[in-house]
Amino acid sequence: MENRYVTTPFGRRAMSLGMLASQQLAERIEPGISRNKWKLFRAVCEARPSLGVTDRALTVLDALLTFYPDDELCEARGLVVFPSNAQLSLRARGMTAATLRRHLAVLIEAGLILRKDSPNGKRYARRSRAGEINEAFGFSLAPLLARAVEIESLAAQVIAERELLRITRDRLTVCRRDVAKLITAATQDGVPGDWGAILDIFRTLVARIPRVATVKNLSPILDDMATLRSKIVNLLEMRLKTEKIDASESQIERHKQNSNLKYNYESEPRFETKRAVPSSDDPEPLSELAGGKQNRQTSTHTEVAAAKSLQSFPLGLVLQSCPQIADYGPGGRIDNWRDLIAAAVVVRTMLGITSSAYEEACTAMGRENAATVLACILERGEQINSAGGYLRDLTRRTERGEFAVGPMLMALARAGVSGGRLAG
Repeated sequence: MENRYVTTPFGRRAMSLGMLASQQLAERIEPGISRNKWKLFRAVCEARPSLGVTDRALTVLDALLTFYPDDELCEARGLVVFPSNAQLSLRARGMTAATLRRHLAVLIEAGLILRKDSPNGKRYARRSRAGEINEAFGFSLAPLLARAVEIESLAAQVIAERELLRITRDRLTVCRRDVAKLITAATQDGVPGDWGAILDIFRTLVARIPRVATVKNLSPILDDMATLRSKIVNLLEMRLKTEKIDASESQIERHKQNSNLKYNYESEPRFETKRAVPSSDDPEPLSELAGGKQNRQTSTHTEVAAAKSLQSFPLGLVLQSCPQIADYGPGGRIDNWRDLIAAAVVVRTMLGITSSAYEEACTAMGRENAATVLACILERGEQINSAGGYLRDLTRRTERGEFAVGPMLMALARAGVSGGRLAG
């Protein structure tokens, strides 16, 4: 197919198939369509990679749009601008004629503008006696208006992909940080496992993260990192279950040793005020028996206070007061107490709290309340120097009946309300 030639201020040029297609498209502008030229220009900037234009070409397009007299691009008002080379160069930030010629060609090949040549190759407008433009020769913005819907769609797609990339990158950062903290906590706590191999896998995944990231190359790394995190959490949970079983077997063995004791009571007391049966190797109940009525009353008040501290609170109140704990639940959310307890296991290792300290807290407070306390400690992490020492202190105070979860939880709830976190 022969090339069609057109005469331009820059010489005699061949018309490419892309230019011909753009010209045909410009002739099919939908009636009544209009766009704000600057909003449409921003859409072109967003869709630049898809349109195949450079940033310098966009500078030239910006300059051309300044010569259009109205803010609204509309076919009824004409779509041809006819600046001189000197004016166009000035508004294109001093761009030379050769550079202008190159970037104008890029805009034409991209199908964003068209040349409308005059018989003598100059840019000008023919006006009526009233000063109105009857015909203009220069650069037509008709293709830009004709492709407005397409350009806006491409821009929206680019924005969505950029947001997805940001979310993927943030998730990978959080997952990477969690894995590093879990490995550190597990090795410091002496949890059995091939942590050297796990650390090598972690380093390999980190090395795979590219300098120029895309959703396509980050998604597999995120999936592998999340799988590694789940594997580590499973190892820690198995360790916790093993310790719990060992503790239960120890309690059962002690119960067998004391199975010859006989209980004499008329009715079973309520759980809140239930008192342990004294044994021969427990000095505290013996001293209480020797102390008489006053010591028994003091002990009863202490036990009642301790029992009140063991009362659990609504899960919704816990999550509102301590929202950070939700990030460590299964799938990044907490729907029930089981999820909260699982999240507490992860947080315990992350904060460097030993398994023995956590099990003692569970024994003294109950597993739900211990998980609630860990959520509170996580929320106040910047104010606590040693999370493990703090939890042991709360455990001892709970055993003495001097600590209750409620005030700590409500203090965080009030702090959240005053800070606007729980508003509405």
